[in-house]
Amino acid sequence: MGVDLRQVVAGVLTLTMFVMLIHMIKRDHFDAVDDKLPGTEDISFESTNFETTHVRKNIGIWKGDVDELKPCWVKPSEDSNVEQTEGFVTFSLTNGPEYHISQIADAVLVARSLGATLVIPDIRGSQPGDKRNFEDIYDVDVFMKSMEAVVRVVKDLPSHISTHKIAAVKVPNRVTEDYIAKHVEPIYRSKGSVRLATYFPSINMRKAGKKSDADSVACLAMYGSLELQQEIHDLVDSMVERLKTLSRKLDGQFVAVDLRVEMLDKKGCQGSDGDKEKSCFNPQEVAVFLRKIGFDKDTTIYVTQSRWDESLDSLKDLFPKTYTKESIIPADKKKKFLDSKDSELEKVIDFYISSESNVFVPAISGLFYANVAGKRIGSGKSQILVPANIPDSSASASRFLSHYVSKKNHFAYSCYC
Repeated sequence: MGVDLRQVVAGVLTLTMFVMLIHMIKRDHFDAVDDKLPGTEDISFESTNFETTHVRKNIGIWKGDVDELKPCWVKPSEDSNVEQTEGFVTFSLTNGPEYHISQIADAVLVARSLGATLVIPDIRGSQPGDKRNFEDIYDVDVFMKSMEAVVRVVKDLPSHISTHKIAAVKVPNRVTEDYIAKHVEPIYRSKGSVRLATYFPSINMRKAGKKSDADSVACLAMYGSLELQQEIHDLVDSMVERLKTLSRKLDGQFVAVDLRVEMLDKKGCQGSDGDKEKSCFNPQEVAVFLRKIGFDKDTTIYVTQSRWDESLDSLKDLFPKTYTKESIIPADKKKKFLDSKDSELEKVIDFYISSESNVFVPAISGLFYANVAGKRIGSGKSQILVPANIPDSSASASRFLSHYVSKKNHFAYSCYC
């Protein structure tokens, strides 16, 4: 039987075209995969697209929360209690929860050292006459129970004691027993009672060396005595859940950024400082930093700025899911907590959302950063990334982990293990 040459040629051509088509499909497939992998040299941040959750997890920016640490502090034993005296220690909580944590620790330590009775503080805002009761923000029963066997606590100063006769005394944050004995006790013995005001010569969150009873008292006061009263606790929980819902594509993970425009203005952070070490970063610098360490456009970001400011537009351009509290607070709570112009309540919301986020980015150095870090360390939320100007197109997030965590030099590591 003769073979038709035209059929042979047609068959060869068909087979050749089929092989070429297979190679084209394979090449297109792997090129497409390569285009989606992060970490290549010439990445355009605007066009980078992380499509799968496992890729996001592998790049390390959403580091999983470590196991929650356990409190290491021990309440002082009965035989270590000092002689009880008849006087009182009064004080006020001021300037927001980042200060409250430190102020409460100093007051408890002073009262215990003097053998005095501690009076539950009031809470004062930045404006004259802005005053509220302790229980308006914190759970007073939890606080009083936590102080049992540590220091006597009463809710109010007895009526027979005039506040005008109480001596005012300033003490430095992280006050020591030696300082109390030298500078506070003589005044207390002379006047009978003292009113404390804590001042902050520096941000001192150094880890304690050899732990003492005083350190255990400070740990208890800072991390075991203050809990939000129920309404505010529920509000913060609802706002955190709202942020998680907005971040469904990222398994409910979100970033909290402490970025307040009025603070940036005070610190002179709006311009570029070049190679000078910076203590704060503006919205555009934060946006570029987050993008370069691997956060993509689907990232949900909570910003502590109270109301939207046009300077935040540069952050929202790269991260469309950027929110302030006014956009996520329940409608029925907005009038009480935002429209009242009560900055104290807004600071409480910011502090506790920043403590609960998967990642915390402090764009401003200071006590807010330091005490949020302490709360996060205690709950195992150690992903705290400190901004920097990155000259390269990308960098590993682990390079910018807070020294409080990387060096374990925060006081909280004296309290938890």
